[in-house]
Amino acid sequence: MRDLQERLAAVGLSSLGRSESHVLSNLHCITTLLHHALKLPAEQFPRQYSDQSVPDSELLRAHADNLFGNPPKSRLVRIMVTMPSAAAEDYTLVERMLQNGMNCARINCAHDGQDVWKKIIRQIKLARRKTGLPCKIMMDMGGPKLRTGTIASGPPVLRCRPQRDVYGKPTSPARIWLYPESEPVSAPAQGDICIPIVGNWLEMAMVSDRIEFTDARDAKRNMKLVGRHGKGLWAEATHTIYFLPGLELKLVRVPASGRSREITSVGHVGTLPSLAGHIVLQQNDDLIITREDIPGLPAQYDQKGRLLRPASISCSLPEVFTSVKPGERLLIDDGRIGGIIRKVSRDEIMVEINGARIGGEKLLSDKGINLPDSELKLEGLTEQDIKNLPFITQNADMVGLSFVRKPSDIRLLQHHLKQLEKDKLGIVIKIETRAAFECLPELLFTLMRSPNVGVMIARGDLAVECGYERMAELQEEIMWLAEAAHLPVIWATQVLEELAKSGKPSRAEITDAAMSERAECVMLNKGAHILEAIHTLDDILQRMQGHQQKKSSLLRRLHW
Repeated sequence: MRDLQERLAAVGLSSLGRSESHVLSNLHCITTLLHHALKLPAEQFPRQYSDQSVPDSELLRAHADNLFGNPPKSRLVRIMVTMPSAAAEDYTLVERMLQNGMNCARINCAHDGQDVWKKIIRQIKLARRKTGLPCKIMMDMGGPKLRTGTIASGPPVLRCRPQRDVYGKPTSPARIWLYPESEPVSAPAQGDICIPIVGNWLEMAMVSDRIEFTDARDAKRNMKLVGRHGKGLWAEATHTIYFLPGLELKLVRVPASGRSREITSVGHVGTLPSLAGHIVLQQNDDLIITREDIPGLPAQYDQKGRLLRPASISCSLPEVFTSVKPGERLLIDDGRIGGIIRKVSRDEIMVEINGARIGGEKLLSDKGINLPDSELKLEGLTEQDIKNLPFITQNADMVGLSFVRKPSDIRLLQHHLKQLEKDKLGIVIKIETRAAFECLPELLFTLMRSPNVGVMIARGDLAVECGYERMAELQEEIMWLAEAAHLPVIWATQVLEELAKSGKPSRAEITDAAMSERAECVMLNKGAHILEAIHTLDDILQRMQGHQQKKSSLLRRLHW
C-alpha cells in the first residue's frame, strides 16, 4: 500500500499510517473527502462503522486506566518496577520507589515464595496508605520456562590475590579474615576472602606473627597477621594464594630481637564452599541434553586426550524431548550459546555448538533455553502456577501469563480464574516466543474474552527467539496490533538496565526509554540503583509526552 499512502499524503489526506484503531472509519473519511473534491455524491457509510461517540484514543485510555489504575497527573505512561526480594524487609525502599514515580509493582513468581511475596505486598500496601499514592500489583507467573539443570560442583578452592600495578608489582596486599570454624565471626570490615580455621589454633596467634604454608598449587606462601577483632584475625598477603580444606598452617613468631621461631602446633584450614560448577563450550563441541535430572558434567577424555563422552546437562522440562527435531536451533543463556540439534532419542538430545566466542563460553545451571524452531507441546500453566493462582487472585490486581504460545494457554488461565470466581482479575499476556508472535491476532481475540487485559512486549526472550536484528520491527507490529484491539501495552526488558545496575546509563538505553513513551506502561527491572532509574524514567516520559502520543508526533514548541 506504500504507493497509495504516498499519493494520499501528497494531496493532504491521511496516509493511513495511524489508523490501526479505527481503520474502517478512517477509510470512510478519506473516500468522503475524495468524493467532495471530485464533486461526486458521497457513498452512505454504515453507521456502526462510523460512530465516534467514544473516540478510539479514549477507549484505549479507559482500558489502560482499568488495568493499571489512573496515571499520575504529570504523565500518561505508567512505570512498573520488578520488586527485589529485599523489599520484603525494607519498607523505606518501597516508599521511596513510590515517591520517585513507581505506579505498578511487579512480583516475579519464578523466584522466592509465598512468604516473601506476602511481605512485599504488605510493604506496598503500607506505602500506599502512608504516601497516598496508588500502586497496582501484578504477579507474574513463572510459566513453562525451559532452563538448564544443575552442574556438578567444582573443587572447594578459594583464591585471593593482591592488587598490582601495570608491571605486576603488588600495590595493595590481599586482606584475609581468619576465624574459628566452630564459632563463625563475620568480618568487621570489607576483606577479600574469609577462611575458617579448625579448633582453637588462632588463640595462640599474635598480631605481627606470620603464617607459612604450601598452597593448593604447591607454592610456598605466607601471610602476616595485622589485627585482631574478638576471636578473629586479619591477615595480609602480597602473593596470590589458593586455599584448600585441610591445608596445613605453621605459625611463626618474630620477636623484637628479629630471630623468628616456629610455634610447634600446626593449624588447618576448615571446610570451604565448593566452586559453582560450569562447563566450557567451544565452537563445534557437542552437548548432550539429558532427560534424567542428573548433574551436568564437562566433556570426558582418556589419558591420550581422546573424547570419551561430550559435555552433558539436564533441562527443566523433559516434555521437550517429544517436540524437538534434528536441524532445529537451540539457544542458551539469552542466546550467548547457540547450537543445532543433530540427534534426538527418548532420553538424550545431541546438540552441535555453532555459536560461541573464541576461547569458549561458560555454560551455567538455571539458564534459559530457547527453541525458536520447535513446536513445543507444553501446557500454558505449570503445576506450580496453578498452585500459586489462589494466592495471586487474593492479593494481586493482575496476573502475568508467561511464555504464551497458543490461544488454549489463555483459555486455560481464564478457566482457572473462573473456577476461583476471579474472572474479572486483570490478565497480561507476555509476548516472548516466536510462536506467540506468529499467532498474535488469535491470542488477542482470545484474550479479549476477559474484561480487563493487556499485552507485555517481553523483549528479552523474544529477541533471542526471533533474532536481535528483528526486535525493533517486531515490537512495532505488536504495538500496532494491540492498538487495533484498543489494548494497553507494557514495554519491558532492559529499560535503563545499565542505569539500574551500575548507576550510569548508556546513550542507547536513554533513546530506548524515550521511545517507550508510545506504550501505556514501561517496566524497569530491579538493580542497586533502581531509585535513580525510576526518577530518570519519570523525567524522560514527562518530557517526551509533549512530543509523541502513540505514533503521532505532536510538534510541541521547541525549547530547552
